[in-house]
Amino acid sequence: MSQLVLASKSPRRQALLKLLRLPFRVLTAETSEEFEPSLSPEEVVSELALRKGKAVCDLYPDETANAITLAADTIVVLDGEILNKPTDEAHAFEMLSKLQGRTHEVFTGFALMKGEKTVSEVERTAVTFAPMTSDEIRAYIRVAKPFDKAGAYGIQDDFGACFIERVEGCYYNVVGLPLAKLYKTLKRFEQ
Repeated sequence: MSQLVLASKSPRRQALLKLLRLPFRVLTAETSEEFEPSLSPEEVVSELALRKGKAVCDLYPDETANAITLAADTIVVLDGEILNKPTDEAHAFEMLSKLQGRTHEVFTGFALMKGEKTVSEVERTAVTFAPMTSDEIRAYIRVAKPFDKAGAYGIQDDFGACFIERVEGCYYNVVGLPLAKLYKTLKRFEQ
């Protein structure tokens, strides 16, 4: 397989990619995470993943020329509203208050790029939160500091895991990369 470049600073994506036992290196570029509000969740994550991958390929042309660049984006959607990363504790509290006792969707889009070849895929997982008290929400925010996580939570967080009642679909998708779909897509991409 070609060398793999992960276009992400996310420690969770790096840890997930290590599970595939594929060697990779990390290269990142700053990109806007703004998107057109009329886009569907699938279109949002696909567009943002493609934008991140292209930015890395443009910034590091020598390092990415013969490599497969992997970029991804994850969003949380509740009743059609996209919950991005919280800006502060109050915003995190507001997001978690909305999610508790309800089912929401997590979408991850990833893009693979090499030269002129580009493939993009999207995975959807439904996650149901148990009801949480205000004190539990505040304790979770204090312990997990979920400010770099869409929807203000990480399913893999020790304390946060106590409040996940059900996952329908790929667990790893909620963490940040749908591993089974990614692995299958990588194999096809190299053919």
